[in-house]
Amino acid sequence: MQIKVEHLTKRFNDVTAVDDFNKVFESGKLTALLGPSGCGKSTMLNMLAGILPVSEGKIYFDDEDVTDMPPQKRGVGLVFQNYALYPHMSVLENISFPLEIQKVNKDERHKKAIEMAKLVQIEQYLDRKPKELSGGQQQRVAIARALIKNPRLLLLDEPLSNLDARLRLEMREEIRRIQLETKVTTIFVTHDQEEAMSISDSIVLMRDGVLMQEAAPQELYDDPKHHFVANFLGNPPINNIQGYIDTDGCFMLSDKSAKIKIAIPTAKAGEKVILSIRPEAITIDDEDFDFKAQIVERYTMGKEELAILKVGSSEIRVYLSRDYDCKKGDIVNVKLRQKGVFLFDAASGKRL
Repeated sequence: MQIKVEHLTKRFNDVTAVDDFNKVFESGKLTALLGPSGCGKSTMLNMLAGILPVSEGKIYFDDEDVTDMPPQKRGVGLVFQNYALYPHMSVLENISFPLEIQKVNKDERHKKAIEMAKLVQIEQYLDRKPKELSGGQQQRVAIARALIKNPRLLLLDEPLSNLDARLRLEMREEIRRIQLETKVTTIFVTHDQEEAMSISDSIVLMRDGVLMQEAAPQELYDDPKHHFVANFLGNPPINNIQGYIDTDGCFMLSDKSAKIKIAIPTAKAGEKVILSIRPEAITIDDEDFDFKAQIVERYTMGKEELAILKVGSSEIRVYLSRDYDCKKGDIVNVKLRQKGVFLFDAASGKRL
């Protein structure tokens, strides 16, 4: 089922949580709503579910206007951060409970619950109570309970944030597997970029209730249209250097402590800009270099090393081969690749 929102807005008194949001969520795809805390992700999800009324705008499920439709009639499955399982019920009873509310007979709802348990791989725990399960197992129960209603739309609100790092990795892979198997249109709310990048077909990046950019995960990373987008994605984070365009058309640090020779045909002399460089876009020990830098520190990260380089008054992070022979204090030649280097207007944040 395709989800379309038009000019969707939500206000709480004088605070606008979601501002004139327009988006089509494609049928059968998993879309991540990504952004920092307070950007409006969960508010957006709750409006889609019907839990929160909209202030302005429309919500369509395919061609059906569901803007004012109550939650129980929308055919939505919800999974929250806290799972919300009934402690006195078994796993089987928890999963089948939505069908009990619908007055489905016991044999049929238990049969369906067993099918859902097999889908999420917890069929061996059907007689247990939630307190006897791990966090990941409880999450699987919550997903099975949401899917048993055969929802038209599955909404996941920060479903992995209560799990430890290893379990989060396992469960996000499971969520992706289940979504691909069921083909249910899914919207996944998270503030974790790695979660969004690893399992989604598309990412919608939000800030202050506004849609900043939407694209496939790799496209969003490789082609950010705004400085916020480039800055939000990436680990280690992107390098940002404040400066301006000098009369030679090169980038000059704000305090004139260094010049970086890069071609900037779209920028004007004197224009204040931010040069953003991903760590993997930097190479060193190249005869055809763009600037010189000093190695401040080196950190071992498994098969790679991360180095801190000083460029004038600024510091940047760069990946180094562990075989590269250099030490703290050395001056090195630095070359920038074309991919992963961006220039943004300092005032508006827009990509130049």
